[in-house]
Amino acid sequence: MAYFLLLIINRMRNKNNQSILHQISFKLINTCKGQSLAEFAVITAMMATFITTALPALSNVMESGKQQKSIDELDKLLVQAKNFYETTATLEGRGRLPGQDKYIYPVGGYNDLESLLLDLETFTTYTNEDIGLKWMSVFGKDNPKALMPDGAFFQDDEIRPDVDDDGVIKCRNCPVGRETGTDEWLYLFSNEELISPFQDGHYIYVVIPGGNTGEDVTAPRLCVADAENPRDLHKIIEF
Repeated sequence: MAYFLLLIINRMRNKNNQSILHQISFKLINTCKGQSLAEFAVITAMMATFITTALPALSNVMESGKQQKSIDELDKLLVQAKNFYETTATLEGRGRLPGQDKYIYPVGGYNDLESLLLDLETFTTYTNEDIGLKWMSVFGKDNPKALMPDGAFFQDDEIRPDVDDDGVIKCRNCPVGRETGTDEWLYLFSNEELISPFQDGHYIYVVIPGGNTGEDVTAPRLCVADAENPRDLHKIIEF
């Protein structure tokens, strides 16, 4: 019996629950031939205990795997954003980030890092309207391949016009070829969206603007996050 129990424990460590149950059933049928009803009852009770104990551990492993997968995807966003920054610095004379009409303009609702970090402390769910409205969807909130979860409040970036309908200049000396943040992100990933491993996950971002000129210039900063839990699943990069 000891050998049989060790075999079951080992199987539970390496197979999914459905396979485990199948193997246990098969073993029980073969093992219990010639065994007494009492022995069968004892073994069955122990099986139930082992399975119940293993389920929470398996769930934790799966969640941990999803978190690591999401973090890896956030790193990919940062790598492409860095490439975009360096390319625009070469072509436009000053580096900017996806969604920025110019390096001095924000994308989203933050103008300084302190405000962003303060909000992130409590930004644990995408249903937070006050904070959610400050964030932009990376690949588009209505993207059919990576839809924004119901109940979220994220926005799609829009191009700031050079001049508004009243003739007021809104974007002085801004790059002619700029596009919306979503279009620029999609271009960076060859129209292959990154999809969060979480059921209600969704990749979002904000850009804190740079400022000044010459030797006093400051570069913009980017924060990307997974809407599943932005407090714990976010990355910030400075240039």
